[in-house]
Amino acid sequence: MAKTIQAIRGMNDCLPTQSPLWHKLENAVKNVVSVYGYSEVRMPIVEMTQLFSRAIGEVTDVVEKEMYTFEDRNGDSLTLRPEGTAGCVRAGIEHGLLYNQEQRLWYMGPMFRHERPQKGRYRQFTQCGVEVFGLNGPDVDAELIMMTARLWRELGIDKHVRLELNSIGSLQARADYREALVGFLEQHIDVLDEDCKRRMHTNPLRVLDTKNAEIQAILGDAPKLSDYLDEESKQHFQSLCELLDSVGIEYTVNQRLVRGLDYYNRTVFEWITESLGAQGTICGGGRYDGLVEQLGGKSTPAVGFAMGLERLVLMLETLELDSVRRGVDVYVVTAGEGTLLAGMKLAEVLREEVPGLRVMSHFGGGNFKKQFKRADKVGAAVALVLGEDEVSEGSVVLKDLVGGTQNTYPQAQIVTKLAALV
Repeated sequence: MAKTIQAIRGMNDCLPTQSPLWHKLENAVKNVVSVYGYSEVRMPIVEMTQLFSRAIGEVTDVVEKEMYTFEDRNGDSLTLRPEGTAGCVRAGIEHGLLYNQEQRLWYMGPMFRHERPQKGRYRQFTQCGVEVFGLNGPDVDAELIMMTARLWRELGIDKHVRLELNSIGSLQARADYREALVGFLEQHIDVLDEDCKRRMHTNPLRVLDTKNAEIQAILGDAPKLSDYLDEESKQHFQSLCELLDSVGIEYTVNQRLVRGLDYYNRTVFEWITESLGAQGTICGGGRYDGLVEQLGGKSTPAVGFAMGLERLVLMLETLELDSVRRGVDVYVVTAGEGTLLAGMKLAEVLREEVPGLRVMSHFGGGNFKKQFKRADKVGAAVALVLGEDEVSEGSVVLKDLVGGTQNTYPQAQIVTKLAALV
């Protein structure tokens, strides 16, 4: 017997029992972004490697360790996308969507990172991203946060998440702060682990969100980024906080929040939950006003966020908010000469007359007992039974599979009886 082939570690199947919850989540996301007037964009899953090394930053963990990179037949270096923002910016520049224009876009699809799989974090994961181009005020930053808050309410998880905010200032302010931070870290070199020693000279702001408790203890005395913020960034952040206060969105200012990708400036934010253990961030984003220019476009202000849907699915399951609409409403049971065709015709009429009604016809033969057993297995709410007598009389037996009651009706009336199931 041939050896069975299994899925690659960290790349999981979504089984028929799991897909309804995914549909529920995806539909909630689509509904929320659409009520704010955002438009969908779809990008390829493979891009030139240079796109990510230029956008994300050469010395980030994503580019250094986690990308799936390969050479194609032409010798070009290609990469499976590890995130969506860079590809979205590339598409905007390439198709002339950004210069002197305003765009409010969203996307959803698979991303790939070669990292250690853990709870809610996989090598192939589904990311939803929202990006705004051409607007530089704090009002749009606030709207994006309001949009995510609305999504949490729709999903019923709003009491299980909290918002953390920070401003990391202009690129110049960050450069000045980096210099001060490196100077401080050099004084405590004996406390730093190998990872932080490496980051200290490549991406020192990432040292601020280390999980090492010993290093966190010394960071209490580190220079504060807020002391280095330029006046414009301070005003932008203050206005953002005032807007969030006015709409009743609670938040905590976390001065160590920097985000892991190099392209951020000014506003950065994360939504965090305690429901998933150590991996608590379920959504993160911020401003990246320099990225469009960095990738060859004209200077364009931009802000966005992204969320991994696997974590949200896991969260809905953990909080037992995973009730979904049943997969089958009506199961058509037939027995006798000419009943199968009559049942198939009736099923088509029902699908036509009651939009959204989920009707399954029984195939493969078998007695009534076998057919009803199948109807129970697929979770149908009712069964429609057609025997030879019902076909000749133009009637149908409607059996409630939950309550157990059954009644006979003319086929012409059955549409009205079933409309309530949708």
